[in-house]
Amino acid sequence: MSPRQRLAPADRRAQLLAVGARLFAAHPYADVLMEQVAEEAGVSRALLYRHFPSKNALFAAVYQQAADRLLAETRLAPADSLVEQLVQGMDVHLDYFVANRNAVLAANQALAGDPVIQTIMTNELDALRARLLAVLPFMDAGAREAVSGVLKGWLVFVRILCVDWLAHETCTREQLRDVCVGAVLGALRPLLTEDPAPDGPR
Repeated sequence: MSPRQRLAPADRRAQLLAVGARLFAAHPYADVLMEQVAEEAGVSRALLYRHFPSKNALFAAVYQQAADRLLAETRLAPADSLVEQLVQGMDVHLDYFVANRNAVLAANQALAGDPVIQTIMTNELDALRARLLAVLPFMDAGAREAVSGVLKGWLVFVRILCVDWLAHETCTREQLRDVCVGAVLGALRPLLTEDPAPDGPR
């Protein structure tokens, strides 16, 4: 165990989250032990459990932090073309998925039935859908509900496809991204008054 440092509670929590994020990224969920987290953080197990009462609670906090960061880094602005925005958003998420393969697979497989993890995922997808709705051009009021439903289905499709890709890598990363972008453009075109990406993939 490394020498223990006295930290403020918020700083200690941040340190434990950083250690947890690193270990969950490097190892399958089942292989990460709370004792290992405490040792690498240089704290007692009692102190670790005061901040996070279980490994599940630590993982959920790590995953919530990642979801918040992904939302912050996903740029959706009307100044950019829709394709540019979709590509940027996919790249941000794929960067995280590749760097944190074990954590993403754990959230979608080992912890797929955990209500806290599912709530984190649902909230992130809902936030992304709301952002896309806000920047989509060429939409009348009557189409909004249909477009919202398409975006909801597309985001779930992307999640499932990306998890399968992480497990099997049946195509290149660029192909995966282009499939996802092309899928949503194709699904939206019949619902919008103008083509949202006339030069985009079909």
